[in-house]
Amino acid sequence: LCDGEFFHICCSALILNLIGQEGLKGDSATFNKIRESVKYVKGSESSLKKFEECVVKVGGIDTSISLRLDVSTLWNSTYLMLDSAIKYKKTFASLPWNDRNYKYCPSSEEWLRGEKVCEFVGSFYDTTNLIYGSYYPTSNMYFMQVLKLLKENLLNEDVVVCDMCKRMKEKFDKYWSQYIIQVRNG
Repeated sequence: LCDGEFFHICCSALILNLIGQEGLKGDSATFNKIRESVKYVKGSESSLKKFEECVVKVGGIDTSISLRLDVSTLWNSTYLMLDSAIKYKKTFASLPWNDRNYKYCPSSEEWLRGEKVCEFVGSFYDTTNLIYGSYYPTSNMYFMQVLKLLKENLLNEDVVVCDMCKRMKEKFDKYWSQYIIQVRNG
């Protein structure tokens, strides 16, 4: 890649990161509850052991992906944390009976919210991987994908996803217009 192409790809990735961060600002109470649950389980050997006992008792859980703790300022790591925790939601629901110190159990509604947000943000995660994983990425390659995804979800029936999408679209419009001006001015 030449320097100009590299610059455009880096700007595109930065814009996508800012958009992702903006989107996850919305329902932080749900994210925090899930995050605290993962933190609790990963925080000590005894809590991890009790969690693993619950995994066995609950049964039928695909354990090929382990719980991941996120860095709250990196939206893609929050997505990975949500994605891994959702796979263990039944285990988290049964954990209070196995571990009296566990206090963070998300409600069914909070898990449902987490699933909807995870599904939506997962599309941005896939687009980011498309940009970074491509041998010949271009800024417009992700532009159309992100714009399509945002437009499709502006009227999402889930209020949190809809609000999240509106904030992301505003951020996208702001940074994309600044990027276009910069490209035109060379």
